[in-house]
Amino acid sequence: MNIGIYIYDDAEVLDFSGPYEVFSVANRFLDEEKKHKLFFINEEGKTITARGSFKVLSDYTISNSPNIDVLIVVGGIHTAQLEKENVIKWIKEVSKKAQITASVCTGAFLLAKAGVIKEHTVTTHWEDIPDLQKDFPLLNVVNDVRWVDEGDIITSAGISAGIDMSLYLISKIYNEELAFKVAKQMQFDWTKND
Repeated sequence: MNIGIYIYDDAEVLDFSGPYEVFSVANRFLDEEKKHKLFFINEEGKTITARGSFKVLSDYTISNSPNIDVLIVVGGIHTAQLEKENVIKWIKEVSKKAQITASVCTGAFLLAKAGVIKEHTVTTHWEDIPDLQKDFPLLNVVNDVRWVDEGDIITSAGISAGIDMSLYLISKIYNEELAFKVAKQMQFDWTKND
């Protein structure tokens, strides 16, 4: 299974490092044949500079990434990404083939712009909920949840909620026992939706 995390300049650091850590730790508990491949993708293959001048080198670009089974689109200062037709088209095409497409925080704006979420129930960072609802009025944008599961599309609230969502993804893809093992190994108090 290939798990690709799309990152870009001014992405929120915990939006991508949190999910990366969850899936990386999960691999420690999986038999060799069940381990997933985990990688970062960006637009052009250069080092990206995330929030706080945190530099990250991607494994692939949108033009050379392998097939993706689980796509995670992160948030941050996302507005420049919305204007990149090649990025939006790539998200749309990858999502058609992926088993699961997920977003962390304002990554939901990119999914909406790509038409991946249309009339879905979704969430994002609490501060951005009014803008997401205004910009994409057919969406049902909800507050006070850590993530929303719409089957093959999962959106999470802001920043640290991406860790909770990623643990949920582990429970959905593998099993809940593994998700609890990962949370314990990370010494993370997994906040589940009520």
